[in-house]
Amino acid sequence: MTKITMIDYGASNIRSAQKAFEHIGAEVHLTDDPEVVRHADKLVLPGVGAFGSGMDGLRGHNLPEAIHESVQRGVPFLGICVGMQLMFSEGHEMGVYQGLGLLAGKVVRFPTPSLEGGGLGGGLKIPHMGWNQLKPAWENPLLDDVQLGDYAYFVHSYYCDPEDATAVLAWTDYGFLFASVVAKDNIYGLQFHPEKSQSVGLTILRNFVEKL
Repeated sequence: MTKITMIDYGASNIRSAQKAFEHIGAEVHLTDDPEVVRHADKLVLPGVGAFGSGMDGLRGHNLPEAIHESVQRGVPFLGICVGMQLMFSEGHEMGVYQGLGLLAGKVVRFPTPSLEGGGLGGGLKIPHMGWNQLKPAWENPLLDDVQLGDYAYFVHSYYCDPEDATAVLAWTDYGFLFASVVAKDNIYGLQFHPEKSQSVGLTILRNFVEKL
């Protein structure tokens, strides 16, 4: 049984993410202990909420340095929802906050819809909430058996804007294309909620557990 170390820093969706991994047969160890994170075999950072409070939670448990050490030694690392956003350099939610910096880029708000319903993002509601399609950009074991046009479930008002577009493993269209899945070396991120994305979400989690 594959052991997943899930970082517990006070985020509200940790239990649902834990149950999704356990459903596919993984053993999940919740921890806020930096030493446990340093010695993990696979790391998952889930999250719901604001970027700044998420970073405060990680720093409050002295976790950023431990996360960096694990990633540098090649441990597969998966960020989910706000957990993916925290992987980037900085977030612009209710101020500007420094992120983990595992990937270069910013987390910014979707454009405000215009009253006329035109222009970039015009007529689209914020937050982006509900089912939307994935458009894989290149092959990676994380998305094995995920097809162009498969649906995942999203709830977010901010999106990741990577400096390096080649780190985008899948795009999603919400008035414009944004990064819904990222991958670089042993670092992976999902903007959507895999635990709410039915078979597609469970397939991706299983790929992370079994193939990475």
